[in-house]
Amino acid sequence: MSDSRKRHEALLYHAKPKPGKIEVIPTKKYATQHDLTLAYSPGVAEPCLEIEKDKNNAYKYTSKGNLVAVISNGTAVLGLGNIGPEASKPVMEGKGLLFKIFADIDVFDIEVDATDVDKFVETVKAIAPTFGGINLEDIKAPEAFEIERRLKEELDIPVMHDDQHGTAIISAAALKNAIEITQKDISKVNIVVNGAGAAAISCTRLYLKLGAKRENIVMCDSKGVIRKDRGNLTSQKAEFATDKDLNTLDEAMQNADVFIGLSMGNIVTPEMLLSMAKNPIVFAMANPTPEIDYDLAVATRADIIMATGRSDHPNQVNNVLGFPFIFRGALDVRAAKINEEMKMAAVCALADLAKKSVPEQVNIVYDEINLTFGREYIIPKPFDPRLIYEIPPAIAKAAMDSGVALEPITDWNRYREELMERSGSGSKEIRLIHNRAKSNRKRIVFAEADHLDVLKAAQRVHEEKLGDPILLGRKEVILALKEEIGFTGDVPIFDPKTDEERERRNRFGEAYWKTRQRKGRTLTEAKKLMRERNYFAAMMVNENEADALITGYSRPYPTVVKPILELIEKDKGISKVAACNLMLTKRGPIFLADTTINISPSAKDLVKISQMTSNLAKMFGMKPNVAMLSFSNFGSSNTETSKKIREAVSYIHRHFPNAVVDGELQADFALNPEMLAKEFPFSKLNGKKVNILIFPNLESANITYKLLKQVESADSIGPVILGLSKAVHVLQLGSSVDEMVNMAALACVDAQQREKNKK
Repeated sequence: MSDSRKRHEALLYHAKPKPGKIEVIPTKKYATQHDLTLAYSPGVAEPCLEIEKDKNNAYKYTSKGNLVAVISNGTAVLGLGNIGPEASKPVMEGKGLLFKIFADIDVFDIEVDATDVDKFVETVKAIAPTFGGINLEDIKAPEAFEIERRLKEELDIPVMHDDQHGTAIISAAALKNAIEITQKDISKVNIVVNGAGAAAISCTRLYLKLGAKRENIVMCDSKGVIRKDRGNLTSQKAEFATDKDLNTLDEAMQNADVFIGLSMGNIVTPEMLLSMAKNPIVFAMANPTPEIDYDLAVATRADIIMATGRSDHPNQVNNVLGFPFIFRGALDVRAAKINEEMKMAAVCALADLAKKSVPEQVNIVYDEINLTFGREYIIPKPFDPRLIYEIPPAIAKAAMDSGVALEPITDWNRYREELMERSGSGSKEIRLIHNRAKSNRKRIVFAEADHLDVLKAAQRVHEEKLGDPILLGRKEVILALKEEIGFTGDVPIFDPKTDEERERRNRFGEAYWKTRQRKGRTLTEAKKLMRERNYFAAMMVNENEADALITGYSRPYPTVVKPILELIEKDKGISKVAACNLMLTKRGPIFLADTTINISPSAKDLVKISQMTSNLAKMFGMKPNVAMLSFSNFGSSNTETSKKIREAVSYIHRHFPNAVVDGELQADFALNPEMLAKEFPFSKLNGKKVNILIFPNLESANITYKLLKQVESADSIGPVILGLSKAVHVLQLGSSVDEMVNMAALACVDAQQREKNKK
């Protein structure tokens, strides 16, 4: 992607459809006059009076307990420097977004026009009653140290400067495990820290608490080794000044066991690595360019344990592993502060989590057969679903044990369940699909690439490395559109109607004719059909000239799906294909089937649809819990629709007793665990979170998923065709660019899965 296009896309993302990345959404009813009298005047007076009696009631009657302020003055924005408060706002909004999607914490971003420590502290203290916690961000050193120290002392809510402590906590967890793997003694290892800013100082302090010795640490800045005989040292640098006869980074690296980089890219050479001790531990955390390239480092030293700040290499030191979950645990016990005990609890919890058996969902996302604790897996992955219910309890317990928790937790099982429920928010499934697609890119045919939006989707797939697009359509139009949108990638283009493709058309036509010659097709007709892009594209997949196909943007679904079903064979054991939409709702992902193909499926069809949809859910690393829907509940109606649902459920219960499937059920009972447990305690779905809804007919499924898209603004991935032998997927007419990109990523993952199944 060109720099100008990156800039344009970034600006457009922040400006449209509305400026910014976060908004305030009401959590109470407000439709009637009665609602408004409770929300404001006169009803609002009652909680005000209760809070006046006891200010702690603010946690009971307001959002204070789940509200964090992300506060900056913009003096040290990552990679940008001192850009000022207004310019730092997009970064602070982005931090708020991460708080929400990873830990369900609400955020107000506050940009303060103050560089003076006293003024900044007074401003934050004045607004602190609004919040349950304060996350300081992008404030330059040494002021950052003093600001955090004073606010922690003078406020009774958690305060943390993430630039200091986030990297410290994550890297300390990684260091703890790396030391264990190399069987070294942390009290004896020689550590070189390159960089002396807020993060480096905080990291080094935390390593001391892990057991590292001050006399074994050498810290460097842009001038070289920080020595005791150097003048004009800040108090923080003086804290780690050495009296060793060392001057340069090259000298410091000799026989060092650990290198911690929080500085700038490409300043560590292979020769420096070779001078280090046996089994060196190297955390090159400058971003986006590490102090030494990962591939170069591992090629230089086979015995190295290497970590970076990048997501495309093992052992990513990523602050998102820390701050959302640390604040989550602190807020949930109303901690008065985030103290050293809580930070160390986070270190140990993260280190311990990396040693536990990794859920299949994580292996799937990162395209690993089996992630296990070792040199290339010393810290958990950011998409690990266990983080939300493993890290906050450790923080909460440390707060309680250290005496700073005002509302201790008594039922830990219930607390873990509440944390699991919080993980349903956000669109992490899309991130998971994209991440997995990138791990093993596949060739994806875009059959309508001469349409602007389709080409934009293909461009994003190419630039984000989600797959390798193949463009079908009028070549001159595609080339003109590519130039218009700045699509500079070298991507193959095919126009099925041109003489240039005659040989391929004839070859495809003959292959197609052999499958249809006893079904009324002539060879001439078969070759002629290959001029049509959907026939041509489907044959590209059949003939292994592509791995996946995306089509349907510009034509009605029935006309597009017909040639697909005609050319692409069904999977083994499948008599009918079906379609499913994955809806990304506030309660979590829900699979809906059949949304586009089978108008009135029989009981036998419903069994197959349930099984195919369950297999799709498993592909996402999810355990399927299936509700078979109707307008009736467990025999309350004897209509044909209800009967076929009961027949399908009965068949599954008899032949697949371990499957978590039940019905017939009304949708509200299926999705409301309390209602279900109260009225139907015998259901196999009790105690389970339903994530698959099987509908009795196409119209109910299709109407439901489109209502969810429009009314609830739920993201949709699909319709995903189930039961075909190839990764071929048909879009809904007029799909958005985002929907096409997501479908392409899913098609890539589908192709990956089929490749694995053949092995």
